[in-house]
Amino acid sequence: MSLIKEIQRRRTFGIISHPDAGKTTLTEKLLLFGGAIQEAGAVKSNKIKKGATSDFMEIERQRGISVATSVLAFEYNGIKINILDTPGHKDFAEDTFRTLTAVDSVIVVIDVAKGVEEQTEKLVEVCRMRNIPMIVFINKMDREGKDAFDLLDEIEQKLGLNVVPLSFPIGMGYEFKGIYNIWERNINLFSGDSRKDIEETIEISDLQSPELNTLVGNTAAETLREEIELVEGIYPAFNREDYLNGDLQPVFFGSALNNFGVRELLDCFIDIAPKPRPKQSEERIVNPNEDKFSGFVFKIHANMDPNHRDRLAFIKIVSGTFKRNTPYLHVRHNKKLKFSSPNAFFAEKKEIVDISYPGDIVGLHDTGNFKIGDTLTEGEAINYKGIPSFSPEHFRYINNADPLKSKQLYKGIDQLMDEGVAQLFTLELNGRKVIGTVGALQYEVIQYRLEHEYGAKCRYENLNVYKACWIDPNGSKPEEYNEFVRVKQRFLAKDKQEQLVFLADSPFSLQMTQQKYPSIKFHFTSEFN
Repeated sequence: MSLIKEIQRRRTFGIISHPDAGKTTLTEKLLLFGGAIQEAGAVKSNKIKKGATSDFMEIERQRGISVATSVLAFEYNGIKINILDTPGHKDFAEDTFRTLTAVDSVIVVIDVAKGVEEQTEKLVEVCRMRNIPMIVFINKMDREGKDAFDLLDEIEQKLGLNVVPLSFPIGMGYEFKGIYNIWERNINLFSGDSRKDIEETIEISDLQSPELNTLVGNTAAETLREEIELVEGIYPAFNREDYLNGDLQPVFFGSALNNFGVRELLDCFIDIAPKPRPKQSEERIVNPNEDKFSGFVFKIHANMDPNHRDRLAFIKIVSGTFKRNTPYLHVRHNKKLKFSSPNAFFAEKKEIVDISYPGDIVGLHDTGNFKIGDTLTEGEAINYKGIPSFSPEHFRYINNADPLKSKQLYKGIDQLMDEGVAQLFTLELNGRKVIGTVGALQYEVIQYRLEHEYGAKCRYENLNVYKACWIDPNGSKPEEYNEFVRVKQRFLAKDKQEQLVFLADSPFSLQMTQQKYPSIKFHFTSEFN
């Protein structure tokens, strides 16, 4: 099959939401339709022996939440679908932000009872900044929740989206009868049997037909007619161009746990969602259909297989084809590397692939060559933009709790920081190590993984830091810069890339420092060069 055809049949997207909105459950059901798994796992409780396929780290199974992005690929109706299931918990937001650089579109999952929640707002904001096309899936319709129109209003107001319903619920909770699919003009009746792979679908070309009354009862039929009339009067007609430009967001209703409304979502998604898109590099815009291969690392994961202590770099292919055993240029190191066993993913299951196309995610075994944001090409020196480190919100000293295992501890910290789990700062004054994270739960994850994957134990000690600011000496006055370094020495550290960082202990001290040294630039993300 030609490169163009392979690009045309690929869809790479992320699923984002607040924790517990049903994101991982939706991922499972999408895999069921792709025939990729035979039964869906439950993410609800660790009493249930079978965990969700996409939550494969031990700590995720124990807690019932996703803490790392997982990559899943499957085929459906001749289309190759790559899903990136992201963590919903705010303490792991940085992993999600980085993942959004590797997707072409996004499905936002919203809980019908809770409506739009804080984490959803933050993630949608990132998507809007990047004009990523979004589809909204309102989940858990078999439970009591907010009125459909109230929810649509809330989505428009809180998320700043311009929505158009492509399916509509018939009742809700105990009264839930099914879904009217506006996109395909048919009705899907709800039986409440989650074992059924696909619910029965009945074509209804005319809502005035008495057949509707027979199917759902007189009251529900009348209500549906009125609501659909309202929908058609209030909301714009669906326009694919507007959706692809990030100006219009289709909305679907369903219940992922009961496998209901998921097929409608998937069928419409493969119809309208974007194929792999061009990506901006620092040098130029790169198109997927270019002959020469290029791609970038958006995630690094250590120890996917605990028996082998392996590290995998996840590469999103942007252009050309990636072939096994072919030397490619690692742009930052300016050296050629060859990969004998590139992996395609299905959660923790991996298989070696000989050739991959734009939109695909490939895992490369890494011995420490890669860091997040690195570019691989067939020879051209290009650098893809947009994978910064954000200023952490929590800071603690990390201390070795077992002096005999200091080598294991430093190796573990080094590898986990390369994954982007958290950020490591080394104080200039005394060389003490400080770990900065987006959320406090990350410290538990680091402690757990250091002990279980590296056999090392650590203790934390609180450190009063308000913000980490990356210092850009370019353009600063030498005497001012030297005085800043001398006076602020106890607050200065280096990050893993040897960039100078100022650890401000309060908003006031940061403000005073900026005023005192006006020629020095202070940045809240690491990507400014």
